[in-house]
Amino acid sequence: MSVTIERAQQALQGVIDPNTGKDLMSSRSARNVRVDGADVSVDVELGYPAASQIEPIRRAVIDALKAAGAANVSANVTMKIVAHTVQRGLKVMPNIKNIVAVASGKGGVGKSTVAANLALALASEGAKVGVLDADIYGPSQPTMLGITGRPVTVDNRTLEPMENHGLQMSSIGLLIDADQPMVWRGPMVTQALQQLLTQTNWRDLDYLVVDMPPGTGDIQLTLSQQVPVTGVVIVTTPQDIALMDAKKGLKMFEKVGVPILGIIENMAVHVCGQCGHAEHVFGSEGGQKMATEYGVDFLGSLPLDIRIREQADSGRPTVIAEPDSAIAQSYKEIARKVAVRIAEKAKDMSLKMPTIKVSNT
Repeated sequence: MSVTIERAQQALQGVIDPNTGKDLMSSRSARNVRVDGADVSVDVELGYPAASQIEPIRRAVIDALKAAGAANVSANVTMKIVAHTVQRGLKVMPNIKNIVAVASGKGGVGKSTVAANLALALASEGAKVGVLDADIYGPSQPTMLGITGRPVTVDNRTLEPMENHGLQMSSIGLLIDADQPMVWRGPMVTQALQQLLTQTNWRDLDYLVVDMPPGTGDIQLTLSQQVPVTGVVIVTTPQDIALMDAKKGLKMFEKVGVPILGIIENMAVHVCGQCGHAEHVFGSEGGQKMATEYGVDFLGSLPLDIRIREQADSGRPTVIAEPDSAIAQSYKEIARKVAVRIAEKAKDMSLKMPTIKVSNT
């Protein structure tokens, strides 16, 4: 039984990408549909890191086309991560496709732990990922990612990123002793951030995850006004006092034109290891309500669990220490949502556009 192009395309309309919620035809993920009698071939290109998703999606495509009458199906599923638009007036960095800021507005909500696991989750799905520790006063990423020593320089002007767990990383914490305080005023701090970003030899990153300090001060303003940011993720606990500051952070990024990719609710519930009782220590559904109130995406909830703290302190965050655990799967699901939100943004074409110079002759 032969299959027509129209019948094959109709079958692909019934295949829903579980990560985007859209069918493969309307999202233009399905391409190069070719029919030769009862043989059908198709390419599917995903715009987000999806190493764990490729085989399930490929299987769904094959099943749908065979149900439509195809005898033999060749489905090639790949992923392609591109640069997306940033704030008006800024250009995407040539060696970093997308910069994702992880902010909280308030300290003590687990933002740095979320940033580390988010970066590791993106990398586990096949992306090239870096981490910039922008918390100049309290850098924690070297400890969380198990990185010690000093970065090297080849040209005496720039630094090579340190690496572990498949991530590239730069932090002021790698340049000072662990117990040395950074007694700097605002201008020095913002200059340090700019140098860490622009004078680190990042190697062709799909995503740079920026672990922001708490608050809405100099570093946040510098990042939002001078650094090409693709979007920001807001981390909060369900507690009212944390939500107050998270809302201030969200409004600040909105005012300066940085897109809000979504809200993550951390420490949402604690499950007793002895009896299994679940308790909402910091309240419940605060992050979800905030997302609804401000019309942004709710990316997911994460538990208050001693293993998360122990694993981060040991330099092996949960996504690395227990990659198949329920908590690690939650981080990976959130990471895919963040990547999908980015993929849905307009693509940046500035690096492909020719430079036009007008001169008098």
